[in-house]
Amino acid sequence: MNVLAIGCHPDDIEIACSGTLAKCVKRGDKVVVCHVANGNMGHEIIQPDELREMRIGEAKKAGSLAGIEVRTIDVGDLLVDGASMEQRDKIAQLIIDVQPDFIITHYPHDYMPDHTAVAKLVFDASFVASVPHYNNGGKAAVTPIYYMDTLAGVNFLPTEYVDISDEIDLKIEMLECHESQLKWMRDHDKIDFAEFVRTCSRFRGLQCGAQYAEGFTQEYAWPKITTRRLLP
Repeated sequence: MNVLAIGCHPDDIEIACSGTLAKCVKRGDKVVVCHVANGNMGHEIIQPDELREMRIGEAKKAGSLAGIEVRTIDVGDLLVDGASMEQRDKIAQLIIDVQPDFIITHYPHDYMPDHTAVAKLVFDASFVASVPHYNNGGKAAVTPIYYMDTLAGVNFLPTEYVDISDEIDLKIEMLECHESQLKWMRDHDKIDFAEFVRTCSRFRGLQCGAQYAEGFTQEYAWPKITTRRLLP
């Protein structure tokens, strides 16, 4: 299968679903990750242009650990706009290029505007990508969408789980590639974010009888619903 995960910032995928994506690679799937924003505002000291380059590089390094291709739409932080036709069409072209069997993205009621904007863009783009006359003959199927967990699982009730017990160490290793973020949080905010993410995965595991897990819920909109088990 082809799997496409679209996150907002360069570390969002590692936080919420990298264990699942690593498991997809292990079963033979082609996995592409794309972050819409470039993360250029994610530090109080490092300047945006420098941070943009750092964060794109960190994301590619993280993806390489699991055999995942990493792309970016390269929108500046806080400039992601759920009503932007330009951003929507770029994501639609990405979907046409990848031809995914399913898409993973942010939950529409996540905690920050860039995340919720990405959720809307992906939902809209997944339909736009299915209209060949709009896309100069390009077309993708109307693709099932799975929403990944929110930060700390707040206001999110999974309907599907993926056991990532064998992938948890790789997930954390991928997250640690985002050094510009994790080091700042440890030094400045006194938060061990890697331990934070591991704890959240353990909590989801407790809910489904696994040691560690990631939770998802499907977009229930016709004709995106399928009886097939697509998650690994």
